[in-house]
Amino acid sequence: MNDFQNMADRFEIEALRGEFTDAGMMSDYDRFASLFTQDGVWQIPLAGIAFAGREEIRAGIERLKGGWDYFVQTAHPGTIRVDGDTAAGRSYIAEFGRLREGGSHMNHAIYHDRYERTADGWKFAERRYEVMYVDMSPLTGSVPEAH
Repeated sequence: MNDFQNMADRFEIEALRGEFTDAGMMSDYDRFASLFTQDGVWQIPLAGIAFAGREEIRAGIERLKGGWDYFVQTAHPGTIRVDGDTAAGRSYIAEFGRLREGGSHMNHAIYHDRYERTADGWKFAERRYEVMYVDMSPLTGSVPEAH
């Protein structure tokens, strides 16, 4: 594979990771699920969560987001290793929010990813979320009121 193709693949995979965070933050559940291969897997082992296939992933993200009063995720670039039509990588995540039940949550984590090139571009074959730090202390801030 030439250097230009490798750079283009890495750029497209980084865009895919950005779309994941944006779709989740904007509650665009159909777009969120479309970022995975048909048989893709999304796992959060610490929480006992594993969704397989786009339908499960779509239902899962909608159910999970429904439990939050507000939720913010920021993604930070990590590694990407392209090998033909597959790739692997990591990205680093910071999240915080308040649950509808009133509890607060903040964590830092790593997404361990496998990607596949499809006719529709790069997709997640697997995203596995490894939590590195958790803080359940009450958040002192609030959602600002619109003016």
